[in-house]
Amino acid sequence: MSTRFDPPERGPLGADVATVVTAPIVAPPSESAVSWGAIFAGAAAAAALSLVLLILGVGLGLSSVSPWSFEGVSKETFGWSSVIWLTFTALAASGLGGYLAGRLRTKWTQIHGDETYFRDTAHGFVSWAVATLLTAGLLTSAIGGVLGTGAKVAGATAGAAASTAGVAAAGAGSAAAAAPDGDLNYWVDSLFRSATPPGPEAAAAPPAPQAPGAAGNGPMDPAAAPPPPRPMPGNGPMGDRREVRAEVNRIIINSLQGDGLDPADTQYVSQLIARETGMSPAEAQARVTDVQTRMRAALEKAKNTAKQAADDARKATAYAALWLFITLLIGAFFASLSATWGGRRRDL
Repeated sequence: MSTRFDPPERGPLGADVATVVTAPIVAPPSESAVSWGAIFAGAAAAAALSLVLLILGVGLGLSSVSPWSFEGVSKETFGWSSVIWLTFTALAASGLGGYLAGRLRTKWTQIHGDETYFRDTAHGFVSWAVATLLTAGLLTSAIGGVLGTGAKVAGATAGAAASTAGVAAAGAGSAAAAAPDGDLNYWVDSLFRSATPPGPEAAAAPPAPQAPGAAGNGPMDPAAAPPPPRPMPGNGPMGDRREVRAEVNRIIINSLQGDGLDPADTQYVSQLIARETGMSPAEAQARVTDVQTRMRAALEKAKNTAKQAADDARKATAYAALWLFITLLIGAFFASLSATWGGRRRDL
């Protein structure tokens, strides 16, 4: 029996040692915090819905108003209806855009619930911002028309009032240069109106026969003959009449730039009127004063009308801008809230 023991062969480092090799840890693919595709999709949907609702609102608004009296809704009703419709448009469009931005985003699996809520809110807000910029770029004319409706109507009213009373333009410095051939002709014509226009009976009646002499039937003395009647304004040279009226027109324009006619101008115009119409100097001066008073009153009325129209336009534009600001804020909030709803549905 052999008692020989053969020990196991030893390696260069001693006894064999089992080596454990672990597989390398592969990091999960990074997830983008912003889904731009979902954001642009929601923004496009919101802009399209805004366009549709805006066109519908314009159609409903125009069908509810009328230029005729006692027809259509009042301006207060129209204003509040416009505010309500703009608010509804902001809610519907922003809600749709935010919901799509949250529902179409990628699913985040490695983040906390609060971070998911924040990202969904940010997606809705960014989608609303893109839709607002897109709508402002594509619908500039439509938005300007909605905001400037009151200003345009008030401006047209002020322009009509200024044209009707034209003296407002004549008293406004450089605009007075165009007045001589325009609106001031009425006041010049009123200055040169005949005091006692001949009636049809007076025109048709033949002149009464006169006695041959003042003291008998002898021939009339040429020195004692009455002067010939002064010709009426219409019988004088047309060029001279036009020059006189143009001069009076320039005098009136100059008076509108100050406090009124100077005493020298008043006396001179009175003399021209007395010469052209046959009125006495006192009557001519009274007419000048009366026309100047009425013209000043018309000027003041035109100015007040224009100021009132401008003030109405200012108020309408201010109210429209403030309500549009409020509706935009409501749209931003609702878009963010809708995005969180869409994001929760996405993670189910």
